[in-house]
Amino acid sequence: MDLDRIEAAIEAVLFAMGDSVEAEKLAAAIEHDVDTTVKIVHNMMDKYEAANRGIRIIELENSFQLCTKTEYYEQLIKVASQPRKYVLTDVLLETLSIIAYKQPITKLEIEKIRGVSCDHAVNKLVEYGLAKELGRLDAPGRPMLFGTTEEFLRSFGVQSIDELPVISEELVEKFKDEAQMELEAEIREQEIGGEDDNQLTLDI
Repeated sequence: MDLDRIEAAIEAVLFAMGDSVEAEKLAAAIEHDVDTTVKIVHNMMDKYEAANRGIRIIELENSFQLCTKTEYYEQLIKVASQPRKYVLTDVLLETLSIIAYKQPITKLEIEKIRGVSCDHAVNKLVEYGLAKELGRLDAPGRPMLFGTTEEFLRSFGVQSIDELPVISEELVEKFKDEAQMELEAEIREQEIGGEDDNQLTLDI
């Protein structure tokens, strides 16, 4: 099989699968070794960019995926259902950062860093597809371990978690300070709610 047909075969596989495909599976499809296959795909990635096409191939931890270039999003949504957008609050971003840098990590470990409950934040990140359950820790209670997903890599434009910038201790301390402010705000809201309940009782 000549190079043009090999590239066409890879393109066909990536297009048909939709999601990312491991390099090993692509290699098996074109009957070449993994290193050669990766070089061919990298060459295809360069060709796609040079030709200014509407699609591109992205690499995600030894996997490859065919996707639409972000600059053509406005044109895409005119003929397709607009995808659901999610909003990442500061709390969600902080929790996601902790998961990304400390994975695999339990909710309890996240809470030790942030100083407040993280149930809602972790559940939201799982719902958004940015975090996932990785299994259970071999410890009393067998707590669930969490890590990031391929959607996380796609969303933040990195090939693997190894490409994430080094996090400083100052940033960790900032997370703790903001979490403390969050906790104090929740306490104030509870106190105000309690005052309202007392006032309601007196009025009755």
